[in-house]
Amino acid sequence: MPEMANQYQDTAGSIDPVEPAYVLIGRLQKSHGVRGEISMRVFSDFPERIRRGKTVYIGSDFQANKITETRWTHDLLLLKLEGFDNPETVRELVGKEVFSAVKDLPPLPEGRYYHHQLIGMHVWEGNEDLGVLAAIMETGANEVYIIDQADGSELLLPAIPDVILKIDLAQKRMDVHLLEGLRG
Repeated sequence: MPEMANQYQDTAGSIDPVEPAYVLIGRLQKSHGVRGEISMRVFSDFPERIRRGKTVYIGSDFQANKITETRWTHDLLLLKLEGFDNPETVRELVGKEVFSAVKDLPPLPEGRYYHHQLIGMHVWEGNEDLGVLAAIMETGANEVYIIDQADGSELLLPAIPDVILKIDLAQKRMDVHLLEGLRG
């Protein structure tokens, strides 16, 4: 998932009190047709999970809406939401972000993590606390972890096995090995 909501709420069912309650999965673009469909730019790595029957949360107030139909048109996903039956009613949703509840995310295979699970981790090389993982940049080859250091500088770490040695979600700790040239 490329982004996460800055909203932390117990009501979404997250078991971790510092885990976000919602993650961003898309942004609504414009109404489509006369039946109340709306197009969505999808940000999820799992677009096949945005389907009929799923509840999504729309806007900054995370209003729950049930999807009744989906279909693709070019690179956009068309959604039909329960209670939105014409172009006039769906227009109020244009430009709003669409979220999924963290509790509804499927588990990932061993060694794979959602971005929201990594953001905020302390990054260590041996006994040295290098800082906190503040952001993740997606590149063509691999992700790059942006570490905010205590002195205010940033450290960029490629997310490759030679650098990222261990991730401990329970301890919110990442152990790394800085290759030559990575330290500023």
